[in-house]
Amino acid sequence: MKNLLLHIHDDDDLPTRLALAVDLARQMGSHIACVQVTPVESYATDPYGGLLGMAALIDTIHDQDKAVRLAAENRLQAAGASWDWHSFDGNVVEHLIDRSLLADMVILSQPAQTVRRTRRQPMAIVGDLVIHAPCPVLMVPQGCEALALNGPVMLAWNGSAEAAHAMRLGLPLLKRASTVHLVEVSDDEPGITAQEARAWLVRHGISVEVHEWPAKGRRISVALQHAAAELGVHYLVMGAYGHSRLRETVLGGVTKELIASANLPMLMVH
Repeated sequence: MKNLLLHIHDDDDLPTRLALAVDLARQMGSHIACVQVTPVESYATDPYGGLLGMAALIDTIHDQDKAVRLAAENRLQAAGASWDWHSFDGNVVEHLIDRSLLADMVILSQPAQTVRRTRRQPMAIVGDLVIHAPCPVLMVPQGCEALALNGPVMLAWNGSAEAAHAMRLGLPLLKRASTVHLVEVSDDEPGITAQEARAWLVRHGISVEVHEWPAKGRRISVALQHAAAELGVHYLVMGAYGHSRLRETVLGGVTKELIASANLPMLMVH
């Protein structure tokens, strides 16, 4: 994975995901594309009045964004990273999706789970990028500034097309792992079996251990987190939104619950 796309936004978790991007770039010899989007539409509250005030506000936001860029570039330069910078005005999700077309991974922070959101919190855009980006999305939890790619990894398996897609696109990272723990916790009808997935990984020279992890009355998302903790993995790879996004929004689902509650990095692919 030689092309990492990093979301730049002036929130409290920017230093964390910037440090993690630098750490991954160092391990993989990757280039970091920094994408900073000013969501000007969120400041346009009254189209018939206050235009001068809105223009002044946007100028102030641009000045703040320039300060964020200067600080980030200083950190990237000090780390000896390879990077470039892309600045836009407009819709954050749309611009990130556009720039992800030639990315190998998008790096975002886990959204804060609070009722009232503020500018200082990471944007809640992980689900949108997972659905629409053509590459894997790495969700970074708070405080995670490094990720040892040569440690154990967990691959959540349920036989679905999404799980197989995640395994295939995550292969460059899985090859670096000391062991891939292929964990199956699912009530779905079996598709591709865990043993078939194991055989595919083994053919790529990957050490794999298969685990049938009983739910024991727990939600699948909870069982997966317990498995990750017990196995001591460094991050989780999973197929996302096996059910429709609308169904998960209304009824809940594994992807939605893990985005909300996971305490380890997650590489997700739809």
